[in-house]
Amino acid sequence: MSRRKAKTDPWRAEVLKGWHTVSRLPLFRVFHSTLYEAPDGRLTPDTWAYVTAGGDVHFHPKRRAPADEWAWVFAHLLLHLGFGHADPRSCAPKDVDDDLPEPAYHAACCLAAERFLRTLKIGRCPAPLPAELPPHDEVALSELWRRTSVPDAYRPPGEPDFRIGTAELARDLDFPRSFAIGIADAATHALDVAGEPRTFVEGHVKGPWDTALRWFVSSYPLLGALAAGMKIVTDAELAREWDISIAAVSAEAGEIYINPLSRQTELGWRFVLAHEMLHAALRHGERAGLREPYLWNVACDYVINGWLVEMGVGEMPEGLLFDQSLTGMSAEAVYDRIATDLRRLRKLGTLRGRGLGDVLDRPPRRAGGYVDLDDYYRNALATGLAYHQSSGRGLLPAGLEQEIRALDQPPLPWDARLARWFDEHFRPEEQRRTYARASRRQAATPHIPRPGRIRPEETVRKATFGVVLDTSGSMDVKLLGKALGAIASYAAARDVPRARVVFCDATAYDAGYLPVEEIASKVRVRGRGGTILQPGVRLLERAGDFPPDGPILLITDGECDVLRIRREHAFLIPQGASLPFRPRGPVFHLK
Repeated sequence: MSRRKAKTDPWRAEVLKGWHTVSRLPLFRVFHSTLYEAPDGRLTPDTWAYVTAGGDVHFHPKRRAPADEWAWVFAHLLLHLGFGHADPRSCAPKDVDDDLPEPAYHAACCLAAERFLRTLKIGRCPAPLPAELPPHDEVALSELWRRTSVPDAYRPPGEPDFRIGTAELARDLDFPRSFAIGIADAATHALDVAGEPRTFVEGHVKGPWDTALRWFVSSYPLLGALAAGMKIVTDAELAREWDISIAAVSAEAGEIYINPLSRQTELGWRFVLAHEMLHAALRHGERAGLREPYLWNVACDYVINGWLVEMGVGEMPEGLLFDQSLTGMSAEAVYDRIATDLRRLRKLGTLRGRGLGDVLDRPPRRAGGYVDLDDYYRNALATGLAYHQSSGRGLLPAGLEQEIRALDQPPLPWDARLARWFDEHFRPEEQRRTYARASRRQAATPHIPRPGRIRPEETVRKATFGVVLDTSGSMDVKLLGKALGAIASYAAARDVPRARVVFCDATAYDAGYLPVEEIASKVRVRGRGGTILQPGVRLLERAGDFPPDGPILLITDGECDVLRIRREHAFLIPQGASLPFRPRGPVFHLK
C-alpha cells in the first residue's frame, strides 16, 4: 500500500504566516497570545477573527486571504488589547449579560486601531477606511455616534472583533502595561537597526546601572567583592511579570533584577545596587524566620537605607523608606517597633513596589550552579570590610560593622549547640580516688597498687534529665534516630547514666528511667493522628522521683499542641519546621 503525503492547505499556511509576522514583532510579543481556530459555524462569513479578554485570538477557518491581510487583522486585534478596549474600567459599554461591546463603542475602537496601524505599516487592510479619519478618541467618538449613528463608511463588517472581560481579569493581565513595555522594546530595536546596536549579554542591556556597579569594584572596597560576584539582569518583561518597579534581588541566584524602564541617575543606581547587595549579603531572606515576610523586608529597608545615607553611598531615590529616629537600631528591633501599625505599613513601598518585598524568596528564573552561598557572601563582606578599614576609607555605621563581623562567625551546628546545652546543665563533678576500689595495675609495675576513681552515689541520683518524644506517625524516623544518637553520646560523655523517657502521640506513655544508650532501641513510632505533648510534660513535672531541677528535652516535628513548661527545657525539631508557639527554651534544628 502506498503512503500518500498529507496535503497542506495553502490558505491555512497564509494564516500562520501572517500570525508569525505579527507575533514576533517586539511591539506584540509581550502579549504572549495564542492563535486558535474558531469552531465551525461560530463566526459569520463576513467576520475575520476576534480576540478574547484573556488575549487569545480565534480566526475563521474558512476565510481565504493572503498573509499580508491576515497580518493586518491580527495586528488590529492585538491593538485592541494594548489600548485597553477589552477593559470594562475604561468606559467600555457592553450589552446586558454579554461580553460583546456596544456597536458605537466597537466602531470607535476599530477606528483608533486603524489610525495607529497606518503609522506602523503592518500588512494590508482588506477593507480600507476613508483616507481622512475623525480626530476624536474612542470615548468621545462613541458618545457622538451613540447620539447620531455610526456612519456606514466607518461601520466594521461582521461581528465585534474583541470581547470585554471582567475587572479582575483586566487587573491581573494588564495588557496596556504590557503594550507600553512592547513600545519600549520596539523603540530599542529601531535604534539598534538605525545605529550602533547596544550591547546585549544573555538578555542584559548595558546602562547606567553597569557604570554604578563598576564604581563599587574600582572605588568602594566594602562592597567591591560583592559587586564583582553579582549579576545584573535587565529584562522589562521579567520586571513586569514580577511587578518590579525599580529593583529586586535573589540571594540564591546571586542576581539583581533591574527594571530598565525606571529612570534613575547614576548616583541613584549606586544607592539601589548597594541596597540590594546588602540584602543578599546579610541574608535577610533567610533571617525572617517566623516573622511576616513583607514587614521584615520593610524593617530591613529602614536599617539599610539609614546606613547608606550615613555612609553617603549615592543618592537615595525619592519615596524609599527612611526614618532618622531608627538610627542605630537592628532590623529585629525595628520590626518589633513597627509591627504595631500594619495598616500604615501596607501602604509603604520597597524598591520592588508598594506592598511587595524586594528580597525574592526564589529566583524568577531557573538558577543552577550556586553552592556555598553563605560562605560566598560572608567572605565577600569580610574581605570588603578588611580592605575598607586598611585603606582608610572612613568610618562605617556601627550596626553594619557588627552585622558583618557576626556573619564572619558562622552559627554553630545543631549538634554543637546541643552539646553546649548539656554542658550548661550537666557539669561532671570532680572524681575522687580511693584504694577501696583498686585500678588496673600497670604492666611495668604490677606489684604497686594504685587507687581507682569513684563517683559519689548522690551524683548519680542528680545527673538525669527528661526526654519527651513525639512518636506519632508524622515523625521522620531517620531524624528521630539522629537526635536520639546525639542525646545518648552527649549524655554518656557527661556521666549521665539514665534519663526519664516519656513517649507521646495522642496520649503519654511513661517508659521510666532508661539507660541513655538504650533510648533509641526502646522507641516505637505510633501511627496515630494528632500529637499532644502537654500530658508528657505534666507527667514529668509531677513525678515524685524526677528531680525538681531536672531539665526536659522535647523532640517533635513541630506539629504539636501549645506547650506550657515551668522548668528548664529545649526543643529538637527538623530543619525548616517551626513550633506553633513562641518557645522560651532554646530550639535546635536537626539537619
